[in-house]
Amino acid sequence: MTVCEYIPGLENIPAARSSISYVDGKQGILEYRGIPIEELAQKSTSLETAYLLIWGRLPSKEELATFEADIYNHRRIKYRIRDMMKCFPETGHPMDALQTSAAALGLFYARRTLNDPAYIWDAVVRLMAKIPTMVAAFKLMRKGNDPIQPRDDLDYATNFLYMLTEQVPDPIAARIFDVCLILHAEHTINASTFSAMVTSSTLTDPYAVVASAVGTLAGPLHGGANEEVIEMLNEIGSIENVRAYVEDCVTNKKKIMGFGHRVYKVKDPRATILQTLAERLFDQRGRDRIYDIAVELEKVIEEKLGHKGIYANVDFYSGLVYRKLGIPTDLFTPIFAIARVAGWLAHWREQINENRIFRPTQIYQGEHGIPYVALGDRVHRDPLVSVADDR
Repeated sequence: MTVCEYIPGLENIPAARSSISYVDGKQGILEYRGIPIEELAQKSTSLETAYLLIWGRLPSKEELATFEADIYNHRRIKYRIRDMMKCFPETGHPMDALQTSAAALGLFYARRTLNDPAYIWDAVVRLMAKIPTMVAAFKLMRKGNDPIQPRDDLDYATNFLYMLTEQVPDPIAARIFDVCLILHAEHTINASTFSAMVTSSTLTDPYAVVASAVGTLAGPLHGGANEEVIEMLNEIGSIENVRAYVEDCVTNKKKIMGFGHRVYKVKDPRATILQTLAERLFDQRGRDRIYDIAVELEKVIEEKLGHKGIYANVDFYSGLVYRKLGIPTDLFTPIFAIARVAGWLAHWREQINENRIFRPTQIYQGEHGIPYVALGDRVHRDPLVSVADDR
């Protein structure tokens, strides 16, 4: 019998063959379907990029117009889902609300007819259309306000920002937000995408697939980093405190949020694009203390840790951009989910086209041949006390 090597976190173990996206962490390359992320950020839109990822190619003018129109016409959510969301605790995190709401869509639309192209199209459209509406709706309903209805005359990014405030954003802000959605749309098999693929492999409906991925993205090691970046910058407090903060983190081996990446050993190409967007936004709306601290922090970390391949990642600048757009901090990760739905659905389609249910093995480390002890002969142990503490 061959003994398998245990690799924590399945690091660097291929789990699929895919043609959706490509990452080269040493050279700082990210491509969607072979197109460099820099080109898409400059020339594309979030919905055109979503079409590229999900359907495997750039759409024609007519195909894109149909895709956009279908999404715009399906942005409203059923009143029963709105009523359910009104019952969520106002202190609940928006990611928990989103996971529950995404799963609830399956009650209305799931048929699990995965061999029907019309069903697949409709599922993609509904998820792309309704996830942003649910995020914006919970933002208002948790404060006792009615949600703002989407407007069919507004594009994808503009409409979402409108639903948050009932004010149409200026074109520059809307374009910057749309590029943010492009940058977060896909990134090979990260934790939430792997969760989506495992769920997909059971041939359940796509609403359950997205709900599963949202739950995975909610973890602080995956989607919550940009929230923690803002908290860290506020904790640092001033430019003068930056160097001491970094030196303390290096000395005590503390993680600095927004820096370092599992794949990239150079600066994350998405961070480079986001930095340019942030500078454009701050030039338009005015610099502030937090942004100046961020600029100094990146400078000091490159000086101290750049030789170890630790540079700014996408989370470092995305939070700064969202904050300047007036978006609450706890909506940063739900916005990540809005963008990543495209990538999850791309992997869902790829998975079901050549499906095999995931069934990894394990390395058993327990004992064998343990006798059964009668109930009356067992020693009571407090389940809240660890085995090590109870010896």
